[in-house]
Amino acid sequence: MTYTHILAEQDAGVATITIARPDKLNALLPGVFEELSAAIDTALADGARAIVLTGQGRAFCSGADLGTGAEGLPDDLGALLDSHYNPFVRKVAGLDVPFITAINGLAAGAGCGLALLGDISVMARSAYLSLAFVNIGLVPDAGTTWLVAKGAGRAKALEMALLGERLPAEEALAAGLVTRVVDDAEVVPTALEIARKLAAGPTVAIGLIRKQVAAALGGTFDETLDVERENQRRAGRTEDFQGAVKAFAAKQPPRFEGR
Repeated sequence: MTYTHILAEQDAGVATITIARPDKLNALLPGVFEELSAAIDTALADGARAIVLTGQGRAFCSGADLGTGAEGLPDDLGALLDSHYNPFVRKVAGLDVPFITAINGLAAGAGCGLALLGDISVMARSAYLSLAFVNIGLVPDAGTTWLVAKGAGRAKALEMALLGERLPAEEALAAGLVTRVVDDAEVVPTALEIARKLAAGPTVAIGLIRKQVAAALGGTFDETLDVERENQRRAGRTEDFQGAVKAFAAKQPPRFEGR
């Protein structure tokens, strides 16, 4: 498939998807979401076992494109969220493979939401997060309210959402919003290294783990125990687990096939 707004490639089970609108700081249009979704579908169909999302140029994503072109913002922003933003966010949340974000530069507005969707998020030392919605009279979207409040707590979520200020990388790390902060040149290489490690791992278990943690964030302790039981039942029947037990007995490293 030919893309207008993104780049996509795949190697050794790792799909790298890049928002490629550097002249617009990778701002989001409906077409960007459509292409991102299509690229994920293609990657999975081609056997991807991990996905990396990053941005081209000096930004990860600056949020919604506020321009007045053909794909400009409609009067009903809620309808836009229903048609493009929320389906994509839900698609990522429901993936059965790990999703890694390489936050190479600023991540603002909905772009902050995309950045924080990563199961593992690697952030450039010079990058920053910003819930800039309030600066233009809007409220957080693209899951940022949940992601920031769950990751950093109520106080930090309100500070970021009400003030719309920049949160530098080191502060984002300290707040529990991102996983790692590295030198700018190492962002994508580090994310790819992590992705390759995950792609070589027990895919079924990894997919269950990411959903299990999400369920725990919204469930009770007893409900989480039930989820763990059901997921362990499924994981225990995989070829990866059976092979790992045999490898352990033979004092050899396991080799996972993702089944």
